[in-house]
Parts: sequence; structure tokens; C-alpha cells
Amino acid sequence: MSYEKDTHHDDVIQRSSSEEEAIQEQKNIQTVVSYNREDIGNLEHVVSTIISTSGREVKLTGNVDDAMRLALDAPKIVVTPEEDRRLVRKIDLYMFPLLCLLYAIQFMDKISNGSAAVMGLRDDLHMHGDQYSWVGSAFYFGYLFFNMGPGQFIFQRSRWLAKTLAGFVIVWGMLLALHSVPSVNYSSFIALRVLLGCAESMVTPTFTVITSQYWKKEEQFMRVCLWFGFNGLGGIWANALAYGLYTRQDSYSIEAWRVLFIITGLITIVVGVAIFFHIPDDPSKAWFLSEREKFMVVERIRSNQQGFGNHHIKWYQVKEAFTDVRTWLYFAFSVGSNIPNGGLTNFMNILIKSDFGYDTAQSLLMTMPTGAVELVACPLFGYLSVVCAKKKVPFLQYRLAWGIIAALISVLGTCLLAFAHDSPKARLAGAYLLYVAPVAFICVLSIISSNTIGFSKKWSVSSINLVSYAASNLAGPQTFIPSQAPGYTGAKIAMLVCYAATVVVLVALFVINYRENQRRDKVQAERGPEHVVIENMEFADLTDKENPNFRYAL
Repeated sequence: MSYEKDTHHDDVIQRSSSEEEAIQEQKNIQTVVSYNREDIGNLEHVVSTIISTSGREVKLTGNVDDAMRLALDAPKIVVTPEEDRRLVRKIDLYMFPLLCLLYAIQFMDKISNGSAAVMGLRDDLHMHGDQYSWVGSAFYFGYLFFNMGPGQFIFQRSRWLAKTLAGFVIVWGMLLALHSVPSVNYSSFIALRVLLGCAESMVTPTFTVITSQYWKKEEQFMRVCLWFGFNGLGGIWANALAYGLYTRQDSYSIEAWRVLFIITGLITIVVGVAIFFHIPDDPSKAWFLSEREKFMVVERIRSNQQGFGNHHIKWYQVKEAFTDVRTWLYFAFSVGSNIPNGGLTNFMNILIKSDFGYDTAQSLLMTMPTGAVELVACPLFGYLSVVCAKKKVPFLQYRLAWGIIAALISVLGTCLLAFAHDSPKARLAGAYLLYVAPVAFICVLSIISSNTIGFSKKWSVSSINLVSYAASNLAGPQTFIPSQAPGYTGAKIAMLVCYAATVVVLVALFVINYRENQRRDKVQAERGPEHVVIENMEFADLTDKENPNFRYAL
């Protein structure tokens, strides 16, 4: 019970507990602010303001995410767990076969370059010295250039994300087939590799955006593991195809390596056409979803605090991407992860042939298990992370833990490859273990998808990360110095240093995100309940630093 003095009667009035609770409840009344259709598209119109966890005032305008329109139309629906599971299975069934196939093919053409090298490409184009190393690097010159500006601008501005991607896939298939033209010489082959890098550079960032459009944060690591893991199928497919063509090379009127490029190019074109007609540009245009299911997609991704995308470039978000420490940790990780990747993609066939003493046909066969390791390891690690997350296993419940484990296995594999001089089998086992390394890269891709919100910021961070990816893959082949053949000791030492550095970066990323989540929880507890609640704020296209409700995935 509490008491107060009445101003009209100079006596004490007893106030009941229920009255006190009513007054307290009155103080805690929340004002609900709603977006409406008139707000959307009015880029400067301020709907409301919020305070970020850093204390900065953030204006919510009509420049929102595409998912906002669907969210405003969505009725108040109740989705049962069984309905949600059916929806996820349906999306997986319709989306994943083509996404996985395309990712297999984009790795297949990288592997085909190494396969063609042992099938006679270097001799027929009269390569000498480090010229083949530059063939590997040339692809990433194009990749680097396109990610530094044109790619981000085209794909963020486009409202036809999947169809734009399909057009690029068809062009890259044509360029790949042109590698076979008999009149191609070294300089024109280099030019084709540069253009191929431009055409292929948007696959990974587009897939990252698509993943964030359909699946919850906790589901994304497993999905990225699945489509990225099909790199392994691409490796197996490319080497099996190369082996079959090489063993029948006398049956063709042109060199077998040229036939390899024709076949991979035609396969790519067919898949590009399929992408154009099958993959929707965003969930609101998904031909395989009913209207209710589209509303269900919007409801299920609210927890991501992001939607489908925004096609206006917000320069303050670009600036935030460049000033966020996480961006540069992703950048550093990509350097450490992809210098080895660039070298191995172009030199694994050559390394197995020269360092282990196999002939050409044997080297094509012995390279196939590298793809099998990646094809199995990526989904396996993704599955284990899901199981551990459900059971709340300490540390292993976090996807970054599995990235750290994969990076440590890569360190072990490099040590075996570089230092097990007296055991060829141990060195070969080390070479195969290196293909667990993509799990760590997948982890970072899924972290970017989950933790970078604000569409302009997401594209910027993805582009910066892929600039690092391209530059590192460009540098990777240069670590294989011709004078160090067949052992390439310098390249192996470089791989060891790089993989060790990725372990440090992943640990730093985990610590920073963990501590920031704790800080945000503390700030929110001190502030208490918000007095202004903005409906559908998840789709206001705020960045992770602006949105006080956002927590970083670990």
C-alpha cells in the first residue's frame, strides 16, 4: 500500500494497490506507429525516429525494403510449426536443385582450366615460365574489376535479380565455349579469362542475398553449406569429364582440352536459361508460392531484421560498410583463405602429377577425391552445427565454431602436405584435407548474410569481401614459382601462414560479436520497454548498427 496527501483535503488518503498498478501501466503505454502505402516510395518522408544502441537518432523514412509492401498487405496469420516446416521444404525443393547445379558449374570451369593444363593447353598455346600462373590470375582481374563498382551498381539497382544473374550466366557460358576456338593464342586466351571473371563475379553475392530472402538466420549456414558444397560436385564432374575426353583424345578433330571448354560452356548456357525461367527475383514473385505462403515468408524472416532488398543506393550505408571493423575482418579472412584457394584451383592437377609422380590420366583421377571431400564436408559441418545448436552444446552451437574447426583442419592438412617428406600417402591425405577449408569461407559468407543488414550496406560488404577474394585468388597462383617445381615449397609455406591467420581472424570475429550482443542486451535492459513501437520496422532497411533490436549471429 502507498499513501499521498490530498491537495483539497488535508488528510491522508489510502491508495489501493490496483490503483497504483493502473497508474504505472498508464506510464508504460506504448504508442504504435504504422507504415502505410503512402509512406512507401516517399524517400525523404520521415515516419518516425528511433534511438540506436549507440545513442544516435535514426530517422525511419519511406525508403524501405521491398518486403514492406507485402508486409502491409499481409493479414494477421497464425503459422503452425508444421506449416512452417512444409513451407521450408517447398522452398528448398524448388530453389536448391538449380542453385546447387549453378554453383557446381561455376567451380567446374575453374577446375577445367587446371585439367586443360595437363591435357596439353600449355604446350598448344606455347606457354613458358610463369605464363600459366597469369592464366589463373587473369580470371580474377575481371572478378576484381567487376566487384569494385559495376557489379554492385547493376545488381542492386536491378529489380530482376535472378534474371540479371541468368543473363550473366549465359554470357559466361558463351565466353567459356570461346576458349576452344583454334585461333586462340596466349594473349586472346588471357582476355577471355578476364571477361569470364567479370561475367562470373556476381554469382556468390547474388546467392548470399537470395539466401537471406527466404531463410531465417539460424537456417542460413546449413543452406550456404549445401549450395557452396556443390563446388565439390563441380570438381568431380570436371575431372571425370576431362579424364574421359583425354583417354579418347584421338577420336576428335580438335584437341581434347578444347572439347572440354565447349562442353562446359554449353552446359553453363543451358543452366543459365533454366535460371531465367525458374528462379524468382524475390519471394513476392515466386511462381511456386501461393499468396498465403508469400505472406508466411515475410512473417518467418522478420527475425532476420531484413527483407528482400532495396534498389536505391544509400550512400551513408556504403560509408558505414567501410567504417565497420567487421568488414575488414571479413576482408582479412578472405585474404588468408583465398591465396591458397587460388593456387590450388589452378595447380592441384599439376601438383599431383609432378609432386606425386602420376601420369596425366592418373592425376585427373587422383584429383577427383578433392571434390568428394568438399561435397561431403560442407553439408556435414552444416548438419552438425544445426544439431549442436538445437542441443545448445557449448561453443559448438555457434557456426563460427565450425569455421574455426575447419580452419584448424586446413592448417593440419597443409603441415602434412608441406612437411611429410617421407610419406607420400600422408602428403596426399594432407592435400585432400585442404578441401575442408571452404567450410570456413562458407561460415563467413553466411555471417555476412545474417549480420549485415541494410541492403546498400550488404552489397557493399559483400563486394569488399569479394574484392579481397578476387585479389587473393589472383595472387595465389603467383606463389607457385616455376623454379620451385615440382615441390613448390614456397607455395606450401604461404598456405600454412594464410590458414593460420584465418583461425585468428575467426576468433576475433566471434569475440567482437559476442561482446557487442552483451552490450546491446545491457543497453536495452537499462532503457526498459520502448514507448514507441514501429510496426514492420524489420523492413525499414535499417543497418545492423541502426537497429536496436538486432543481435549478431555467432
